[in-house]
Amino acid sequence: MSDPSTPSPGTPRVLRAMNDRAALDLLLAHGTLSRTRIGKLTGLSKPTASQLLARLEAAGLVVATGTTEGRPGPNAQLYAVNAAAAHAAGLDVNPERVLAAVADITGATVGRFELPTPGRRSADSVVTQVTDALDGAVKAAGLARADVHRVVIGTPGAFDPSTGRLRYASHLPGWHSPTLLDELAAALPMPVEYENDVNLAAVAEQRLGAARGHDDFVLLWNQEGLGASLVIGGRLHRGFTGGAGEVGFLPVPGTPLVRQVVKANSGGFQELAGAQCVPRLARGLGIETPEQPYADVAAGLLTKAAAGHGDDPRLAELLRLFAQRLATGLASVTAVLDPELIVLAGGVTTAGGEPLRALVQAELAELAASRPRLLIGEVQRDPVLRGALESALATTRDEVFDTSR
Repeated sequence: MSDPSTPSPGTPRVLRAMNDRAALDLLLAHGTLSRTRIGKLTGLSKPTASQLLARLEAAGLVVATGTTEGRPGPNAQLYAVNAAAAHAAGLDVNPERVLAAVADITGATVGRFELPTPGRRSADSVVTQVTDALDGAVKAAGLARADVHRVVIGTPGAFDPSTGRLRYASHLPGWHSPTLLDELAAALPMPVEYENDVNLAAVAEQRLGAARGHDDFVLLWNQEGLGASLVIGGRLHRGFTGGAGEVGFLPVPGTPLVRQVVKANSGGFQELAGAQCVPRLARGLGIETPEQPYADVAAGLLTKAAAGHGDDPRLAELLRLFAQRLATGLASVTAVLDPELIVLAGGVTTAGGEPLRALVQAELAELAASRPRLLIGEVQRDPVLRGALESALATTRDEVFDTSR
């Protein structure tokens, strides 16, 4: 027997809710629209569009923002989504810091906070640091913690759905307690979701960047670590334990076979084409490298190489060798998944820019049977954080914009 409180498909209540959501999505895309424009874009009559806007305004979901002054004819009232209707938060966690941000329902970031987290951490300190970082962003937004509708937290590795424990991220101390998720749930008053950081970078590229309009793509991330996100049929593929895309562990030709990869926190592809290989390649070519974190050194060298710094042939060879190594691992990924698109992301690969992308594309054409298109990621400022916000906002909008209840 159906639940009498649940509206049936095709009923006026459901149809009104569908029209409401269509109008809200149009307002999110366009910023402001008049009643007439909303009617044309949705196919609704003027009276129906007027009723819709009145209904959404009464629900606190849209606000009148002014009129179309300066245009021929009578001024028309303009409407926009009420930015204050709800807020969502995202956190990007790595061993060095917790980066938090709060966005309003339109997607505009209204508060941001970075909390340095040096040294080892216990589960207790992890909970404190997560709440402190969130509270810092909430305060910067002029809000209270209870004003946040939902939080998405991005970390390296993935939480195993069967155990609730973090896997594939031994370098993130304090996050491996079996009670951590329960403790965080008790400390935070809103729903909390957890997602792999590279998956969130892929969400950002799919919503805002190079993968817009693509339902089948791979995002290869290369920064402190090397990993991938797999999007199949428009959805993230996480695997049985959340480990899909941990391609740094992939055995590849050109490196010794790495055993006990989880304990070593490395693998063949990581050793072959991770950021740590770039300074080694440079030194082998007679290029001096500064004493800095290897990811920073790698990005700096590849930036110079991509810019043709002084037309140094050693830098050109460095770029070629690195592209060959990236393509070696990507050939295995391509053979298994046959993606439409591969997005190269993370600070190391994006430093190589178009010259690196073109070299990888050409090398991959020699190694793989299929020919996916390669693009450099477009969301280069805090892509993990941006993906966390986009993920939190998507669910928040589904809940807040549902007028059928």
